[in-house]
Amino acid sequence: MTSLRVEINLGKIQANARYLVRRLGARRISVTGVTKAVCGHPDVAEAMLEGGVTGLAEARIKNVVRMRTAGITCPISMIRAPMVSEMEDVIQYCDASYNTEMDTILKLGAAAKQQGTSHDVILMVEMGDMREGILPENLNDRATRVIATPGVALRGIAANFACMGDITPTAGDMAMISRLADQVEGACGPFVALVSGGGSANLRWALGEGSTGRVNDLRLGEAILLGTDPVTGHPIAGLHTDAFALFAEVIETSRKPSPLLTRSIAPEFGMLKLVRNDDLRVRTILAAGRQDTDVSGLMFPSGIAFIGATSDHTVVDTAKSAVPVGSEMKMGMNYSALMRAMSTPDVAKVVHGKPTMNGKCQGLRDPTLPNAGMTPR
Repeated sequence: MTSLRVEINLGKIQANARYLVRRLGARRISVTGVTKAVCGHPDVAEAMLEGGVTGLAEARIKNVVRMRTAGITCPISMIRAPMVSEMEDVIQYCDASYNTEMDTILKLGAAAKQQGTSHDVILMVEMGDMREGILPENLNDRATRVIATPGVALRGIAANFACMGDITPTAGDMAMISRLADQVEGACGPFVALVSGGGSANLRWALGEGSTGRVNDLRLGEAILLGTDPVTGHPIAGLHTDAFALFAEVIETSRKPSPLLTRSIAPEFGMLKLVRNDDLRVRTILAAGRQDTDVSGLMFPSGIAFIGATSDHTVVDTAKSAVPVGSEMKMGMNYSALMRAMSTPDVAKVVHGKPTMNGKCQGLRDPTLPNAGMTPR
């Protein structure tokens, strides 16, 4: 088995999704599973679907194509505003997309008409995260223009929280989203079917005791995958936090003083020697580095301390215990570390607990193989 790998426990992902779907369902909120951190890995997507999510959301069209090629037929939304260069593919492979720019929406409508279909548009509203979003005072006008655009249909509105600003949404923020949905209906007429209130950072609010108003959907990635709150990084009660683990091989382990100092022994020749101190520690080097993951987001076993990393090496302090060369170290990952490890081809992905397919993913094929084919929606 390849030493540098991510091991994925699909049963725990499915259990996390099921728990959140059940808890939020009691509050009349559905769950959209976000697969961007795992690059649209079909097995992970299927585990989310087996857990009861109503659809999937992705940020990159190649990941959507990967899931469609694997046979996943559920609704998939493009969660990042589509690029002009990918309009045709977005229409072909996605049921809906989150948008802010009218020029983009017009091009989506034209592409949808050319393909003889209609595409759902969800308007993203700026609620203080300072990433993408339409200012609330401009929302009615934008919605009116979407309704008048051939080839697209206004499905709903959405907001982001804690993506750029790490700001936890308040009850007041969520009440405002409900008011905005009411205002759009009053100004434009058509019913706003989807009011997507945010992501994993909204769970504390959504699972509280206050009214959820018009909010009827959350887009959950980190909570399902890692069982953690993206704002605090703390575990969420009732969820598994170890569905993913990174394994790296030990390539060197030796006792070295800390720190190593240098001293010139022949100044005229510029010769140097290492000056040891008496604090010998075991330094272990792992065959993984910044090219493979976000090393700052790794969680090491008890008693192991991170020292530093370069592109291909990670150095840890194992105190006075030598770790054999050729052995492996298992590490947990935060969202950033997981995202980079899953997107790196040099890191193998090993799946455990593959669920029984329900018809969405029968006959999986590797989309990187020649003639793998694509299945449009």
